[in-house]
Amino acid sequence: MTTPTHGPNHHDGSIRVLIADDQDIVRAGLAMILDAQPGIEVVGQAADGQHAVALARALRPDVCLFDIRMPHLDGIEATRQLAGPDVQDPLAVVVITTFDLDEYVHGALRAGARGFLLKDAGPALLTQAVRAAAHGDALIAPNVTVRLLAAFASAHPDTSPAQPIESLTSREEEILVPVARGRTNREIADELHISISTVKTHLASLMRKLEARNRVELAMWAHETGRLRS
Repeated sequence: MTTPTHGPNHHDGSIRVLIADDQDIVRAGLAMILDAQPGIEVVGQAADGQHAVALARALRPDVCLFDIRMPHLDGIEATRQLAGPDVQDPLAVVVITTFDLDEYVHGALRAGARGFLLKDAGPALLTQAVRAAAHGDALIAPNVTVRLLAAFASAHPDTSPAQPIESLTSREEEILVPVARGRTNREIADELHISISTVKTHLASLMRKLEARNRVELAMWAHETGRLRS
């Protein structure tokens, strides 16, 4: 097991990341890629879910990067303990896996994960996912978003989507679709010719109306209600 590389009070404005993966070579590779990025620092590593949860609670990193399949405690349960519905001050968790249709991914997202990434995503997408998660702007890797969520929606046909507590405005409907397709706030703003702050305002309203905790839950709701079947 790897001990933290810095104390919990270390913070120089960089994004502090905790990595958990039971494969040494994968963990080392992820750490090497992220440590090489400006403004990102790996502050701890763990080889299993239990150690990951303990380290995360001690270090309070900005982003936790968790493999889904780990010994002692899998990535789903680790995510639930750090970001689940009952957690007062949830951490940002991005789950990584080898398989883009891993049956565990849906569970991880339901458990409160902010994003989902494939291990073969490459340094650029990995870095983008970490930066996005740190800024609350995370989502599933865009190349698999639609396919992944559509597959889960069809696999769970009996679960009827929640009704919004207030009906959505036409602008909110307009913003919901690109969010569900994995677009960032900047991309949505450019696409709809509105400011980023306007996008954020509508997103906040969408989350309130749909009682969603993050963009992933908005995306899942959009899929479940058939809004992406165009």
